[in-house]
Amino acid sequence: MASNTRVTYNVDIVFCIDCTESMDNILNIVKGRALSFYADVQSTMKSKGKEIDQLRVRVVGFRDYLAYDEERRKKAHTNEPMLITDFFNLPMESHKLEVSVKSLQAIGGGDDPEDGLEALAYAIRSDWTTKGSKDRHIIVMWTDQKPHELGFGKDSLKYPKGMANDFGELTEWWGDKYEPGFMPEQPAKRLILFAPNEGAWAAISESWDNVLHLPSKAGDHLQDIDYQTILSCIAQTIA
Repeated sequence: MASNTRVTYNVDIVFCIDCTESMDNILNIVKGRALSFYADVQSTMKSKGKEIDQLRVRVVGFRDYLAYDEERRKKAHTNEPMLITDFFNLPMESHKLEVSVKSLQAIGGGDDPEDGLEALAYAIRSDWTTKGSKDRHIIVMWTDQKPHELGFGKDSLKYPKGMANDFGELTEWWGDKYEPGFMPEQPAKRLILFAPNEGAWAAISESWDNVLHLPSKAGDHLQDIDYQTILSCIAQTIA
């Protein structure tokens, strides 16, 4: 007998964005689509016969902790190594999302690795929603470089307290144990990687569960990634 109970989709998405110079294409996509993102996701989901009841988006922009300290030492212009927002409820707070992402600038970097694993740790420890009958906790990582080892920048003045000590501990954070406000629910969690198949990104792709990896070449600026590909990947992880 068919159930009359309606499935409610509550979706949280955390965008982790490498904010170095080579990532201007992705930043421009996110900036240009901030206001329409809710409608675009809903349209994509409706084409699959589903509708999102609540959509929240959070942004984590990252660079390099030790590079920040070096810029300070030289009294040069400093670029924050990690920029983190709260969740924005869409569509009501679409303008707040737009303002936040437009504040992100593609500056610095070069060919060196960045602190992407710390950004991923911040994302994992988001205050995820648990109100829907079918929640989805999605992290989207965009970077064209492999990351430093976790803790590489721990001597920085800006390095966060309470960070995972190493990659093994970060893997445990993504594991089976669920704690509200600490890590996503096991059935709900999804990780989408637009990243090179190198270093920790390759290890995550091979050993973590619920990961969708679209490998890129290191240093190619992710110029081949378009908006429809992003929407398609997000919809695939929601359905």
